[in-house]
Amino acid sequence: MGIGRSIAVLTSGGDAQGMNAAVRATVRVGIYTGAKVYFVHEGYQGLVDGGDNIKPATWESVSMMLQLGGTVIGSARCMDFKEKWGRLKAACNLVKLGITNLCVIGGDGSLTGANQFRTEWSELLADLTKQGKITAEEAKRSSHLNIVGMVGSIDNDFCGTDMTIGTDSALHRIIEVVDAITTTAQSHQRTFILEVMGRHCGYLALVTALACGADWVFIPEMPPEDNWEEHLCKRLIAQRERGSRLNVIIMAEGAQDRKQKPITCDQVKNLVSKKLGFDTRSTILGHVQRGGTPSAFDRILGSRMGVEAVMALLEATPETPACVVSLSGNMAIRLPLMECVQVTKDVTLAMAEGRFEDAVNLRGKSFQNNWNTYKMLAHVTPPEVKSNINIAIVNVGAPCAGMNAAVRSAVRAGLIQGHQMLAIYDGFDGLANGQIEPITWAQVGGWTGKGGSNLGTKRHLPGKNIEQISLNIAKFNIHSLIIIGGFEAYLGGLELVTAREKYEELCIPMVVIPATVSNNVPGSDFSIGADTALNTITTTCDRIKQSAAGTKRRVFIIETMGGYCGYLATMAGLSSGADAAYIYEEPFHIRDLELNVVHLIEKMRTSVKRGLILRNSNANDNYTTQFLYNLYSEEGKGTFDCRMNILGHMQQGGTPTPFDRNFGTKMGAKSVLWLTDKLKECYRHGRIFANTSDSACVLGMKRRSLIFQPLESLKEDTDFEHRIPKTEWWLKLRPILKILARYEAVEIDTSEAAAMEHIIKKTGEIKGGKM
Repeated sequence: MGIGRSIAVLTSGGDAQGMNAAVRATVRVGIYTGAKVYFVHEGYQGLVDGGDNIKPATWESVSMMLQLGGTVIGSARCMDFKEKWGRLKAACNLVKLGITNLCVIGGDGSLTGANQFRTEWSELLADLTKQGKITAEEAKRSSHLNIVGMVGSIDNDFCGTDMTIGTDSALHRIIEVVDAITTTAQSHQRTFILEVMGRHCGYLALVTALACGADWVFIPEMPPEDNWEEHLCKRLIAQRERGSRLNVIIMAEGAQDRKQKPITCDQVKNLVSKKLGFDTRSTILGHVQRGGTPSAFDRILGSRMGVEAVMALLEATPETPACVVSLSGNMAIRLPLMECVQVTKDVTLAMAEGRFEDAVNLRGKSFQNNWNTYKMLAHVTPPEVKSNINIAIVNVGAPCAGMNAAVRSAVRAGLIQGHQMLAIYDGFDGLANGQIEPITWAQVGGWTGKGGSNLGTKRHLPGKNIEQISLNIAKFNIHSLIIIGGFEAYLGGLELVTAREKYEELCIPMVVIPATVSNNVPGSDFSIGADTALNTITTTCDRIKQSAAGTKRRVFIIETMGGYCGYLATMAGLSSGADAAYIYEEPFHIRDLELNVVHLIEKMRTSVKRGLILRNSNANDNYTTQFLYNLYSEEGKGTFDCRMNILGHMQQGGTPTPFDRNFGTKMGAKSVLWLTDKLKECYRHGRIFANTSDSACVLGMKRRSLIFQPLESLKEDTDFEHRIPKTEWWLKLRPILKILARYEAVEIDTSEAAAMEHIIKKTGEIKGGKM
């Protein structure tokens, strides 16, 4: 690319939290690669009007943007751009400034508009030359326009992308409201109806229903059966009879019946209050969902997309189709823009033609997973005939947010399969001491939104209690075991597997569900609880940065949790815009520390007079947080002063984020279904006997899907001394952190450079999809 290329960035359509992170990354990475970057203010309207709406962007101009909701450069619905004369004016403005790369952040309408602009570019240039608005030389210099899109839409309605920018933050807003409403609903035994955004897409409604354990959800993709009124009332009564004090009904604003007649909040409210006599209230959330600070996930998503967008523009040729950059699992991918738009339109068409199964399938694999998990937990009643199987659940290691969500969904999924579910209190100690009792459907009601561990948890491993444990497994007739926890859960599981040779009682299927703020369990890219901790750290860093911005010339050094695993420090560095994040996995020496100090001294000469340094708790035995504080204080004398914060156990607390609730819910249900199948395989001569390595697995999120991997097979990839996996996917995000903090000459690992993928196979079937 080199010098001389120019990139313009604009945000269009409805705003979404996290757009600013994308703008900031595009600007900084653009400048880093030697391009000239322009802001286009007020979306396409600014592109048409030109003048002061298109301004050069500088490094400092995107400072302090990360934590702001909405879009700082403004967005507008623009009619002029839909007309040819409007696009002519826009083209003229770009040619005059020599801009040949356009980065558009918006919904499918905005991206379709961008593609049309690109397709008729040469035609527009010919017209402008003919009208004498531009010279032939100018036309030649701007002979083609490259376009890359990022999807910013809180509805998550764009096919081919797991999560659009803003979706996670919108879920945060919704869940805050749901949590607040459920506390008052419980006091009065009320039924609450909540309407969330999503005219054509039920994603927000569906995930909200999963994350709060709603009794019913109305989504446009899957309207209820014809006599739904009766079903709904039966369902609400059944819930009350099971001991629930409240009912929650979630509605997408585009809710409809099979004949495509809208179903409204008032309609459902009248039905419930008249037919059942329940005290019923309805709340329409509206624009609250678009507001507030972006979540940690949206900031990281926006930042990663911004980097990928600039890379895509650098590599674009006149032949490559316009693309959108997107995330699938935790991988950045590029997709042909028009294919995504086509599939998104296909969903709307399928709904219009009443092909509702198709609509759900077109939304992608993970929308289907969400729908199936919701259906199972909300609409299936436990069978009369029991299976005579007992499944026990235990929490191990340090507590984290989301553990209870996993326990709840495992318990309910088990009961639906006809099993008896047993709760083991206080970790492996409880299993050895016989603190085991049956747990019922009603007991786990409302657990999804509770932080910590309701079953109680301990770090102790089975160790010398192994004999006692095997006796209790026999005594309580435990046929399989779900271990929810951190690295100790994995180690404990391994100990039980190793002891199978000696104790036959341990020959039962087992599954480990990773749940720890440190995200250091082998076999999974994510663990339950890490997202909540990350948001806690990010919020704290925001507040600290605000204080530093007020006092000026101040550097904060913050210590995060995570043991030897640098996940939290690195991700929090990305989401709060830190200048450096010291971690164990990337060794650092005195030279590096010196570079960082010099970097901060340089920074104090700019208009951004503050610094933020993160350090993972076990990053280095000698370069402690106190040492770093002393070093920076001494070296910064006369230029900046320092403050130190150790965040501590607040990182393990708090109510779980929507991601952790949803993740925990899916993992809990999936583990029970897997165990049910394994138990059938292992049933011989009237008893269960499981001694193969694949009968004890970790259920983990790997790249794009949830998979089961034998505990034994993960030993090679584990550094047992430092309690971390040997390969960690997030390490390749570290260069982004350095580039965004303005370090020169950073190597970006493009070994997994996102090639263009297709989401429409030859048969027209869809791959991938939302998580």
